[in-house]
Amino acid sequence: MKMKKSGMLGQLFFAGLIGLSLPRAGAQTLEKMQWFNEPQTWSIEGNVLCMKVTPHSDYWRISHYGFTVDDAPFYFARYGGEFEAKVKISGDYRTRFDQAGLMIRIDCENYIKAGIEFVDGKFNLSTVVTHRTSDWSVIPLERPVPFVWIKAVRRLDAVEIFYSFDDETYVLMRNAWIEDNRPVEVGLMAACPDGEGFDVRFEQFRVKHLPDLRRLEWLDKNQ
Repeated sequence: MKMKKSGMLGQLFFAGLIGLSLPRAGAQTLEKMQWFNEPQTWSIEGNVLCMKVTPHSDYWRISHYGFTVDDAPFYFARYGGEFEAKVKISGDYRTRFDQAGLMIRIDCENYIKAGIEFVDGKFNLSTVVTHRTSDWSVIPLERPVPFVWIKAVRRLDAVEIFYSFDDETYVLMRNAWIEDNRPVEVGLMAACPDGEGFDVRFEQFRVKHLPDLRRLEWLDKNQ
């Protein structure tokens, strides 16, 4: 049966609209992500997210300080299984504990945040791992850096956190446990516990699916 010419043209036009609306291969669609604690001022241009970080905001639970806060900006999408996430971060850090980075989050009691943090006038590579209570580890930097790349690789029940200054050589900064086979929120976090806010820029955010290791082992044994 022949399709009418007008019907064919309509389908081609509709297909063209769909094609125009699809994101470019390899690019993360920032516009389709969502906010937890949306800041007052933010923008997206291309594959760049800029925000004015909410003053007096942070993520922390109980340990050492005795308080719990869960109110800093976090822009995320949900992912299941195993993946690699990375982003380039730069910011106008000013006040003690100004920070920006990646966050992988199950809920308010289970999350990992890692990035750059300004402490006592120095730049630090910082990771906070929270499972009911938070811990904190830092790698002090000898001098300020204009930007840093942070990469997180989730495999089975662990997340490996890496940093880089050129997006070529990555150095492991933390290996942390996270519950296996549980969907997580993955995205961009910034916090300003002590100050009145600062500007931060996230570029080239990308989450790449990784084939499940257990499935690969099963396929290898059952070819």
